[in-house]
Amino acid sequence: MVTKEFTGSPDDADLRRADSLGREIFSDVANKWALLIIEALGENTLRFSELRDEIEGISHKMLTQNLRMLERNGLLARTVYPVVPPRVEYTLTEPGQALRVTIDGLCDWTHRYFGHIEASRHRFDA
Repeated sequence: MVTKEFTGSPDDADLRRADSLGREIFSDVANKWALLIIEALGENTLRFSELRDEIEGISHKMLTQNLRMLERNGLLARTVYPVVPPRVEYTLTEPGQALRVTIDGLCDWTHRYFGHIEASRHRFDA
């Protein structure tokens, strides 16, 4: 699906439309790896290997894809230092930090209702 270029005011965007840029952004950032990368970066600047160590279970490929997507969306900055071997660092931009506030709320919600959700899943699966 091709996303139409948005030319109006952000207040006029219909985020429910299939071709909405908003829907594309939701799809990008609302995946477990993107959320975990943003949470892991927090206020820090981390290298690729440090991020991989912070996020258990993420593959090299998934980390690379999600870092590129987050950079493309302007949520993180990638700094490459001209040294051998190359040194690359990642940090959240201002929009990335703003999204992190929302992600922190989601993490708080998860911790608060973890027991309830776990019990509900056991009842449902029984």
